[in-house]
Amino acid sequence: MKKISVLLFSLLAVLSRQTRAEFTAANCRELGFIKTQLMCSNCEKLDDFGLETLKPHCKQCCTQDQQPAAQRTYAKAILEVCTCKFRAYPQIQAFIQSGRPAKFPNLQIKYVRGLDPIVKLLDSSGKVQETLSITKWNTDTVEEFFETHLAKEGKEGGKSSYSVVEDADDDDDDYLRTNRI
Repeated sequence: MKKISVLLFSLLAVLSRQTRAEFTAANCRELGFIKTQLMCSNCEKLDDFGLETLKPHCKQCCTQDQQPAAQRTYAKAILEVCTCKFRAYPQIQAFIQSGRPAKFPNLQIKYVRGLDPIVKLLDSSGKVQETLSITKWNTDTVEEFFETHLAKEGKEGGKSSYSVVEDADDDDDDYLRTNRI
């Protein structure tokens, strides 16, 4: 333990001589930080553990926290699942087969062979921004998530619809083709 703290202290001493410019990913890795995964809000928590000496370097290696998830909305969502998994995820089956998806005109349900249930959240240009596993979500959680995170679209005549897409590879006769070595 003492060797690690001596090594860390010497690294900090060497790096403290560098300019106040933001560190590169390699510099951050040498300090024990992963630049792409370190959020600046975590640097504030170093004081709680008596590690305030690391705080300046942490601040130079961190990425700014994104807007809280509760405030982000997405233009479209795709719920992907395999019907063969309905037995394992009856709550997802209940959501899909109920009238709940009709409330979300910008929700697409896509059946993909062998896939556990996931939600892909897309921006207005159709680019996937986030992918979430919903295997442990219940029916109400799925509905509440879409109510919170999907952009509200104007409803024509009070009528809503959602689309269901079958996997394009379903007509492939050789379903084990992808399992070959």
